[in-house]
Amino acid sequence: MTLLIKNALTYVDKTFKKLDVFIQNGKIHSLGISISSINADKVLDAQGKYFLIPGFVDVHTHLREPGFSYKETVKTGTLAGARAGYTTLCTMPNLNPAPDSIDGLKAQTDIIKRDAVIQVLPFGTITKGRTGKGEVIDFKSISDDVVGFSDDGTGVQDDDVMRKAMTECARLNKIISAHCEVNSLLNGGYIHQGEYARLHNHKGICSQSEWEQIERDCILAEETGCQYHVCHISTKESVDIIRKAKARGVNVTCETGPHYLTMCDMDLQEDGRFKMNPPLRSAQDRDALIEGIIDGTVDVIATDHAPHSMDEKSKGLEKSAMGVVGLETAFAVLNTKLVKTGVITLEKLVEIMSVRPREIFGIEGGEIKEGAVADLALLDADKKWTVNPNDFVSMGKATPFKDWELQGENLLTIYRGEIVYEGV
Repeated sequence: MTLLIKNALTYVDKTFKKLDVFIQNGKIHSLGISISSINADKVLDAQGKYFLIPGFVDVHTHLREPGFSYKETVKTGTLAGARAGYTTLCTMPNLNPAPDSIDGLKAQTDIIKRDAVIQVLPFGTITKGRTGKGEVIDFKSISDDVVGFSDDGTGVQDDDVMRKAMTECARLNKIISAHCEVNSLLNGGYIHQGEYARLHNHKGICSQSEWEQIERDCILAEETGCQYHVCHISTKESVDIIRKAKARGVNVTCETGPHYLTMCDMDLQEDGRFKMNPPLRSAQDRDALIEGIIDGTVDVIATDHAPHSMDEKSKGLEKSAMGVVGLETAFAVLNTKLVKTGVITLEKLVEIMSVRPREIFGIEGGEIKEGAVADLALLDADKKWTVNPNDFVSMGKATPFKDWELQGENLLTIYRGEIVYEGV
């Protein structure tokens, strides 16, 4: 199919310019003003008010297959991603079997090849069985077929295990994307060890359980030369440690999620849809994360989309499973709370949701130019809507943003030149 998008505010050279974009054979054939529609099978007019961007990339998504298809499937998760303007999802290895070997990975990639509607790039595990301890995997055996290595959901507890993993990944030129959590500091906690926990007699998770392992890993990354990425940071100390590590030349990047930038522990309710790991921290932590976005310490927004069944999320803060969904609200939440309020520009939001993830993880795309792959999204930055989880494409419905009034909606998603979602 050939496609012409006319009068789009197109993301080119880090700014928006009103252009026509002609797509052919999966690539951007040409950009210009008043391109003729005579050769186009389909023409869409963006009316000079919709924004054409490189498709979003989520470097931290849980699609739950194989092993947990009652929570989400590759099909439903990628459809949800397509609806939200994502053209690439990087999937975490909390699966059964774990992708810790050729056979374990193949169980996942077979499903991806069959069912995914957008690009899905899996992570392999760091340790065998994704236990965070014991033996590291044979990284070389699957390195060509994964976007990186992670034990997400589990922090690597042993310094020597992480050193060995980083040394091997540095040799293979592969990234380690680390869930940082010191198990001995958890003490049965399940929300942030802060004011809300004290007021409501909940067991708290201390901030040190996150930042202590980040501090260790930055030292190990400096020692080994490994490319090191920190998952879902949530504390002000984490921001400070990463900022200082970058200043001394450590090859470290990091991500945070929309909920950590827009909520704090005093926004909690006695409902499982507010429970995730790491937990919502203090207002001071939230503000430090926003400052990290502004100054570039925080590189990427990732959703940590983590669907569970309704039963698993219906047991309150203490007993519900950790994890909330995020794909279908991410852009609108950040557009509403950060862009529309003047904290960052829309260009900055595109950078941290579309461009930087590709740069860090070596993913194709990120530019709208002639010859580039046509992985694109068309955004209405002003559309107002109210979050109703029952309308989600994802099987997961647990979101802390339920009933929020938001601005911003994806209208069209193009993957490899084909329309995979159209809400125009």
